[in-house]
Amino acid sequence: MEKLVSSWYNVVQPLPETYIFPLDARPGKLSTAPSISNYSIPVIDLGSQGHDRDQIIQQILEASQEFGFFQVINHGIPEVLLNDAMDVFKEFFELPPEDKEASIYSDDPNKVCKLLTSSVNYDREAVHLWRDVLKHPCHPLEKFMPLWPKQPIKYRENVGKCSTQVRKVALNILELISEGLRLGSEYFNDELSQETQLVVNYYPPCPDPSLTLGITKHCDPQLITILLQGDVSGLQVFKDGEWIDVEPLPHGLVVNIGYQLQIISNGKLKCAEHRAVTNSSNARMSAAFFITPSPDCYIEPAATLINASNPQVYKRFQYKEFSANYFMKQGNTEVVLEAFKL
Repeated sequence: MEKLVSSWYNVVQPLPETYIFPLDARPGKLSTAPSISNYSIPVIDLGSQGHDRDQIIQQILEASQEFGFFQVINHGIPEVLLNDAMDVFKEFFELPPEDKEASIYSDDPNKVCKLLTSSVNYDREAVHLWRDVLKHPCHPLEKFMPLWPKQPIKYRENVGKCSTQVRKVALNILELISEGLRLGSEYFNDELSQETQLVVNYYPPCPDPSLTLGITKHCDPQLITILLQGDVSGLQVFKDGEWIDVEPLPHGLVVNIGYQLQIISNGKLKCAEHRAVTNSSNARMSAAFFITPSPDCYIEPAATLINASNPQVYKRFQYKEFSANYFMKQGNTEVVLEAFKL
């Protein structure tokens, strides 16, 4: 339990050496002002689906092709519900260490619901990430909710309501994508989107944000991710040689394309590298809901997207094969897809 950054960060100066990244991996000096970039992550209004559905589909496809990321507004989730979930996550990480330990603490990678620091590779990694992590599955609720933290008292109620609504938004976006790719509106139903995994990242104020990272650059191995990023910036997306800040948007949700969606689209949609940086003044928290295929689900490019001018790029495999390879390669974006290319 003493490993958790949230338990000791406010009494440690300077940054411990075990959190200092090699020079070529450090974020460098970070500005507190909004970033100046040639790009900005697209914002898509889902509220006009009734009369502008085709336009929304086109916006989603373009954002997914160019950035692999976009934000959505007017998504249908009440603001109070999102706030209640983020508030209870904050309460959880502010619990006394002994209460968090009694509630859920474990660094056992095989445990379904766990609280850990940095990553499951903590004892083997060369450098630690400046974060604590709460992870657990969310769907189906009746199966997994009894395994969730017992404290704070409202945790299960608030997170259960939020995860149900976020999953609906994710499935709606997947339906729009499948229509845009002309796969039929139900293509991503059932096994391809069977599971919802929640990962809550807590990044305490850091003594020197220029030397460390909350999360290193990576792409998500799942199908699609819906992120609640709160009101403190720190998420960055890599495009054309530069890191773009994803500025927090009130009541907005961040959406990013996972590797499985890139593979099913035969490369039409792109999975973008992203990372999380820290800051020295404010704790940051984000909650990522990963829509994930079942382990035994077979993944392959959609047949209707393959033709003479667009030959098949990826081979057929089970999702559990991809997941095992991803974690064995530690998410290294340079090599993680190689085993699945034709």
